[in-house]
Amino acid sequence: MKHYIIDGNNLIGKVKKLSGLQSKDKQSAREQLVYLLQNYFSRKKVKVSLNFDGYENSPLNISNGKIIYSESKTADEKIKDQISSSKTRRDIVVVSSDNGIRDYAKVCGCSLMTSEEFNKEFSIKNEIDDEARRIKEINNIEEFKKLFNAKD
Repeated sequence: MKHYIIDGNNLIGKVKKLSGLQSKDKQSAREQLVYLLQNYFSRKKVKVSLNFDGYENSPLNISNGKIIYSESKTADEKIKDQISSSKTRRDIVVVSSDNGIRDYAKVCGCSLMTSEEFNKEFSIKNEIDDEARRIKEINNIEEFKKLFNAKD
């Protein structure tokens, strides 16, 4: 089973709507990232480890995995610890644009994705899912009537 190890703060910095929010409200940016990842990984058989610097503010949960706070360490150190303690490193996909993490993961035999690449991938899925939801709503005849002020 693939195991995605994600550098959360790094990914937030590459998602336009989240990077602006992070400077104002770090917790909200984290919550929205978790929501996007939940949607992206739904119905996929993968394990997810989402890593953040610092301490937990209010509890967040992600299906298929866990959220790891670095506490007194850095998230980079926590990510490297996860990689080094894994017995199946070739099943790990590290998502980060941080060169230190990427170099370490590469030497350990992990697959790599930059945060920019991953952002493109999950943004496309979220757009498709949002479009499908809208189509489903429009296919509801009552919604269609409301939308176009149609009368019987």
